[in-house]
Amino acid sequence: MDPSHNLYAILRAGFADRLDMVFLRTPEDVVTYRDIDEQSGRLAAALGSRGVVPGDRVVVQVAKSANAVALYLACLRAGAVYVPLNEAYTDEEVAYFVEDAQPALVVRGSLDELVTDAAGCEPLGSPADRAGQTAAMLYTSGTTGKPKGAMLTTENLASNARALAGLWGFSADDVLVHALPIFHVHGLFIALHCAMLRGCEVRFLPRFEVSAVRAALRGSTVMMGVPTFYSRLLAEPDFGVDDCRTMRLFISGSAPLTESVHAAFAQRTGHRILERYGMTETGMITSNPLDGDRIAGTVGHPLPDVEIRAVDEHGAACPTGAVGVVEVRGPNVFAGYWRMPDKTASSFRDGGDDSLDWFVTGDLGSVDTYGRLTLAGRGTDLIISGGLNIYPKEIELLLDDVPGVVESAVIGVPHPDLGDGVLAVIVAAADFDPAAIAAALDGRLARFKHPKHVAVVTDLPRNAMGKVEKAALRRAYVDVFS
Repeated sequence: MDPSHNLYAILRAGFADRLDMVFLRTPEDVVTYRDIDEQSGRLAAALGSRGVVPGDRVVVQVAKSANAVALYLACLRAGAVYVPLNEAYTDEEVAYFVEDAQPALVVRGSLDELVTDAAGCEPLGSPADRAGQTAAMLYTSGTTGKPKGAMLTTENLASNARALAGLWGFSADDVLVHALPIFHVHGLFIALHCAMLRGCEVRFLPRFEVSAVRAALRGSTVMMGVPTFYSRLLAEPDFGVDDCRTMRLFISGSAPLTESVHAAFAQRTGHRILERYGMTETGMITSNPLDGDRIAGTVGHPLPDVEIRAVDEHGAACPTGAVGVVEVRGPNVFAGYWRMPDKTASSFRDGGDDSLDWFVTGDLGSVDTYGRLTLAGRGTDLIISGGLNIYPKEIELLLDDVPGVVESAVIGVPHPDLGDGVLAVIVAAADFDPAAIAAALDGRLARFKHPKHVAVVTDLPRNAMGKVEKAALRRAYVDVFS
C-alpha cells in the first residue's frame, strides 16, 4: 500500500523517529508515541475481531482520554469511518445518529471492554488503503433541524494537516496545550494532527478549567482554543505575561473572536491571538499569518491550494471588499453529505470545465485586495455557543410541543462568556407554565442546547411573507446577557 493512501500512515511518518518521546501528557499519565502506535494497532485488530471492515462506520461517544485518541487512530488503520459524537448528546439524539449512520459498531460510555479485548490482540499490520475514501464522518446541523453526516476523506484531512502544521510553524520542540473536546474538528483533527505530523508533546487536559490551563501554559509553546477560553482567562485579574513566558502562539477558532478580547489579550500578555476560519465540511479554510499582521476582526488568507470568493445572490463574484456569500474550493472540501445526494448537490456551485466545484458555506463575508477574508455574519441561523454549533430548528420543534406554547423562535445573542447565548422567544397561552420547558428538554437535548433565557411575548415579528424576522429579535434582545 502507498503510505499516502491511509491517514494514519501519513501521521505516523511524522513521528516515526520520535516513538519514545511524549505524545500525550495527561493529569494521570504519560503516553509516548510508541504507546499510542502499539495501542492503536491492538485496537484496530480488536475492531477486526468484531467484524469491522474497511468502509464500515464506527460511532463513538466516550470521554476524552488517551484511549479515545487510540481508538480514532485504530479506525484510521483499519479503514473504518470514524463517527465521533458529543458526550452531552442524549439517548434520543444518539438514536438518530445510529439509525442514520448504520454503523458496524457503536462504542458508548466506556472503552473498557474494547481495551480489554485489545490487550490480547497482536497489533494490526499494514493500514488499509483508503485513497479517495471517507476517513471520518462528522454530523453538522441542517435546515430541517436534523443533522447531516459530512464525509471527510483521507485527502481532505491530510491536506489540511500538512498546510496548518507548516503555516503555524509546528516543530518537534513545540508543546501544545489541548483543552478542547475531541468529538469536533478543532480538537480532534486540527490540534492532534498538527502535533503528530511533527512529533511534539501535547498537554492533554480533560476539559477547559482556568487553573489547569494556566498551569499547563507554563513550559508550553502553543494553545488552540475557542474564544470562550480566552475570555475566561482574561476574567482572572492576575492572568498575564508570567503565564505566557514560554508561549509562542495562541490560536482561536470555532466561533468569532471579538475585537475587544483580541485587544485585551494582546495588552495583557503581549500576544496577538491568531484567528482562523473553518467549518465541519472543509476543515480550515483561512488563517491569519504566523509572521505578519494579525488583524482583529479578520480571519486571514486562504490556505495553500484553497480558493475563496464572495458571490452575490446570482452567483456572480462580488467586487473587492463587497459582502457576499463565501464559497470555497480545494483539497480540503468534503466529499458530500452521507445519503443526502440532493443536499450535497444544492451545497455546491459549478466550478466550470476542469475545475473543482465551489462549496457554498452559507457564511457572509468580503475579500480585500490582499485576499484576506473578513466575515460579516452567517447566512443561516446557526448559533455557535462556547465553540459548539447549535441549530435553532431542533430546539423550536421541541418547544412548540410544550403545553401552552403557541409558537417559538430560538436565536443566538451576544453572551460575555459563550460568544452566543441561546435565547428562546415564545408566544404562550394563558395556562403556560415556564417550568414545562425544562421538563420537555431534559433528556431530549444536550444541556448546551438548552435556552439560557426564555422571553414570553404576545407575538413574533414577521415580514410581508409571514416569516419570523429573527434579525429583529436579535436586535431587540442584544443586551439580554449583558
